[in-house]
Amino acid sequence: MAAKKKSSDETTEGEAATTRDRYQRPPAEILHASELDRLRQTDDGPRPPGWHLSLRAARAFLLGDERRQIERKLVLPSALVDRCLVTLATTRGLMLVGEPGTAKSLLSELIAAAVSGTSTLTIQGGASTTEDQIKYSWNYALLVNEGPTLRALVPAPLYTGMKLGKIVRFEEITRCPLEVQDAMLSMLSDRVLAVPELEGEHGMLYAREGFNVIATANTRDRGVNEMSAALKRRFNFETVFPILDLRAEMELVREQAKKLLERSGVPIAPPESVIEVLVTTFRELRTGEVHDGNAIERLSSVMSTAEAVSVAHAVGVRGWFLRGDGGSPADVVECLAGTAAKDNADDLKKIRRYLEQRVGQRQGEHWKQLYEARHLLPG
Repeated sequence: MAAKKKSSDETTEGEAATTRDRYQRPPAEILHASELDRLRQTDDGPRPPGWHLSLRAARAFLLGDERRQIERKLVLPSALVDRCLVTLATTRGLMLVGEPGTAKSLLSELIAAAVSGTSTLTIQGGASTTEDQIKYSWNYALLVNEGPTLRALVPAPLYTGMKLGKIVRFEEITRCPLEVQDAMLSMLSDRVLAVPELEGEHGMLYAREGFNVIATANTRDRGVNEMSAALKRRFNFETVFPILDLRAEMELVREQAKKLLERSGVPIAPPESVIEVLVTTFRELRTGEVHDGNAIERLSSVMSTAEAVSVAHAVGVRGWFLRGDGGSPADVVECLAGTAAKDNADDLKKIRRYLEQRVGQRQGEHWKQLYEARHLLPG
């Protein structure tokens, strides 16, 4: 009797699951392969040229759709997501700015996966980033042997994105030297990349439909390498703000920490009371205001939602592998030190004063445990 043939959906989901098991941090198109495939099969909306999904389907991928069993991946205003997608359907690039840890990179990754089917054409900005790392370089063995040929050319993300009609992600663009940033001007305005070393038709690369750029920059880097006015004009700017609603932030931290803990071999997540203590502490130290409206000293360190997820992950790992539980408020104190001491050693003193003067007045067993663990802070 012939074996039953697997459907394409089953094969795709099985292959994606196997790949997810191999990688510590799979890209969005692998992590959410089944959802993207489901959206493509049911997507009947108009698609911009070169896009894998319509704007409506791409929005559903980011913000969730219960009817199609698509989970919500970001806590963002739908209007912001719509503006980002509309920008990318035009000839202007998208610039995401905001405080560190507000999910700018995750947003750009998810959008690239939805629009292009791949999010890996990424340039990581930094002081050492050079022009050939964003455009193209050469295989010098072939260059010496054959001269400048198409075979000797080594494409970088922008070259590949233009050639294939894909979204290119430029992370932390303001950390790059100004001359490297401005190397993108012709590609964003004229949609063409000149390769003067090559002759004939290969000397000019014209962008295919679907190509665009998503760049990110955090507000703490402003003034490091400020973008030129000419480059700014090629982008639409969108600001990504921290999550305002406490319950929404708690839900996000809980869900993301659970996923990270599962990949770390931890079968249980931190209790709800621990998540409440952690997220509330982060929010109050970030904003400089406690629940009763009184002001406290703000930390200079980044107390973002992304950092809260990392601490929740560490709390769960600590609780499970050291004691066999999901973590406790005392673990929150232990894990806070590494987060708060990154930029300024005085932040530890501010946390200690917060625990002694504010947390001790709170009602609830979990707050009492956090207060009693204040001596675990180093220094």
